[in-house]
Amino acid sequence: MLQRLLSALLLIAATVIPVCANAQNSSKSVVSTQQVRAELLAHAPQGVVPGQPVWVGLQLQHQPEWHTYWKNSGDSGLPTSLEWTLPPGVTAGDIAWPVPHKIPVGTLANYGYEGTVLLPVPLNVTSDFKSSLLASELEVKLHAVWLVCRKECIPEEGDFVLKLPVKSTTAINGPAFDASLAAQPKTLAAESSVQVQDKALQVRVPGLPAALRGKTLELFPETPEVIETAAAITQRWDGEVWTASVPLSDQRSQSPAQMPLVLATTDGTPRQGYRTLATVSGSWPEVQAAPALPAALEAALQANSAASQIPVAPGLGWGAALLGALLGGLILNLMPCVFPVLAIKLMGFAQHAGDRRAHRVDGLAYSFGAIVSFLALGALMLGLRAAGEQLGWGFQLQSPAVVAALAVLFTVVGLNLAGLFEFGQFLPSRLATLQARNPALNAFLSGVLAVAVASPCTAPFMGASLGFAVGLPAAQALPVFAVMGLGMALPYLAASLSPAMARLLPRPGAWMATFRQLMAFPMFATVAWLVWVLGQQSGIDGAGSLLLLLVSLSAVLWALGLAGRTRLVVATLSIAALAGVISAVGPNVIKNAPLSNVVSATERWQPWEPGRVEQTLATGQPVMVDFTAAWCVTCQYNKKTTLSNTAVLADLDAKNVQLLRADWTRRDPAITAALGQLGRNGVPVYVLYKAGSAPQVLSEVLNVDDLRAAIAKL
Repeated sequence: MLQRLLSALLLIAATVIPVCANAQNSSKSVVSTQQVRAELLAHAPQGVVPGQPVWVGLQLQHQPEWHTYWKNSGDSGLPTSLEWTLPPGVTAGDIAWPVPHKIPVGTLANYGYEGTVLLPVPLNVTSDFKSSLLASELEVKLHAVWLVCRKECIPEEGDFVLKLPVKSTTAINGPAFDASLAAQPKTLAAESSVQVQDKALQVRVPGLPAALRGKTLELFPETPEVIETAAAITQRWDGEVWTASVPLSDQRSQSPAQMPLVLATTDGTPRQGYRTLATVSGSWPEVQAAPALPAALEAALQANSAASQIPVAPGLGWGAALLGALLGGLILNLMPCVFPVLAIKLMGFAQHAGDRRAHRVDGLAYSFGAIVSFLALGALMLGLRAAGEQLGWGFQLQSPAVVAALAVLFTVVGLNLAGLFEFGQFLPSRLATLQARNPALNAFLSGVLAVAVASPCTAPFMGASLGFAVGLPAAQALPVFAVMGLGMALPYLAASLSPAMARLLPRPGAWMATFRQLMAFPMFATVAWLVWVLGQQSGIDGAGSLLLLLVSLSAVLWALGLAGRTRLVVATLSIAALAGVISAVGPNVIKNAPLSNVVSATERWQPWEPGRVEQTLATGQPVMVDFTAAWCVTCQYNKKTTLSNTAVLADLDAKNVQLLRADWTRRDPAITAALGQLGRNGVPVYVLYKAGSAPQVLSEVLNVDDLRAAIAKL
């Protein structure tokens, strides 16, 4: 059944994918959200000529009170990142960062930009570009990612395309680039120094213009996590030399031998900035290490609720990681997200009742499919992370296009189980007989499907193993993923090899037709969940568009199941209608609508953002963070049960616990990094923080009694 299904989906994808891809990749230079208007600008006063200046840049226009970040974001936040796609012979330089502003955030401080800022980047055009040019335009593609914050933070991204004429000038944006370049810090020729003394840096900067002497300056270190960003510095002028005493951060993570520093005036437009590379002398204080994990094997073998309350340093051993992966894959079969696939496995078991050889082949093929799929997902995730992507387990469901594709897949499976159509009615006879000639292929594909649906879930024991695996070389990490697949397949493998299980199964009969139709409803329930997930990612328009697309697709499948001339006429009309629906609403389905983390002040849970936990702990208030996602069924189950329990909520109120929710529904590098610091790589993750104590990472499947016991220790 499944191999026929995939063949049919290939026919549908041939129509769907090109239309959606064309809609998504259309040329554009502006991306607007509720917080930021981002535009790709260019400045080529001499045209695109080798050796002549060509500038491009991302201009960010912030709404009032919102800001993005400098190359060193300060106590929290992330700098804007730009990834360029350019033709041969053209390369992009680094961002020429304008002088930032210091932005106070409670007891913390960040470095960034408000209002309008242009981040210019020089393009180096060589003679290779001219010799390889077949058109009269230079196409510049940009993928930009920025974190925009007020009291809450929202990760946003955009894809931009500009086509610059080669022979004519592009100077309309000259004033914007001139203003941005004028705001660049000027390089000082004189050598500066930084001396480490106790818990402070003694900074000496000679060579500043005489007009600055006697003025108060702001200091911006380009090296992050060294100084106490929010602390006041003690500064004075020693003749021509500006000096300052800068407190070191208690959470310092770096001990550089050289520190690039930017000094800027506090007034004037544009602000005057100066950059110097200071040589560091003296001995850095020892960096405080994070607490280590307890013995790895003991951590892996503890009871479920106790095993998850561990310190967060990633000190798990490889053997314990394999054991945790096996147990986690085994428990994954009890996760709600796997229930729909149980319907397919039950059908397969019932069809082979009385045939022990077919049972064994089915179990082995299903296990092979699960293991190969876990390996493929693990390899893809490790490869993308090695390329610089901030990804975690379940990353594929952070894409609206993947969620929509799964909704299509489960709709087709459900309609087939319900009896609306049979693939053999409209597939070539060679494909229609594939299942009969290759019975193991169906079981293999059901293993692949099981992993595709189960991958968003993180079962107990899986979290620590996944977090450990992503930090290993591929040769050591991939066996962890393989063992996870084996653990998931183990119950079915054992059942297929057990004669006792075969004897318990009912014999095939007329009841199987009714049972098959009944199994369609778990598929449709999964579709309803996927539409809800897409609504969280692409908005109500995206969810409505997907529903319309699924209805149109269902009409096509129904029409293809008709007989005679009626089939040709109705199928042609329904396919044309489906193509029209895809063209009209396809972009709404796959678009990345901006995620809003804004939560009403009257709600109990507030949005998580980088630095907020530390800020709250500094006041002495304990914190609980819920790392969650709309596509994580276990997350939603915990949210509706344990996290809504009146006794739990009363305990949290009694301890005055600040509740923060980190929504990972869409890709968020800040949340991915925070999970990595906890030794985790997927959701759900629940963490309790108390000032002066190591964080407690709780079980993926929350229990009321265990959670209340953990809260009582705060």
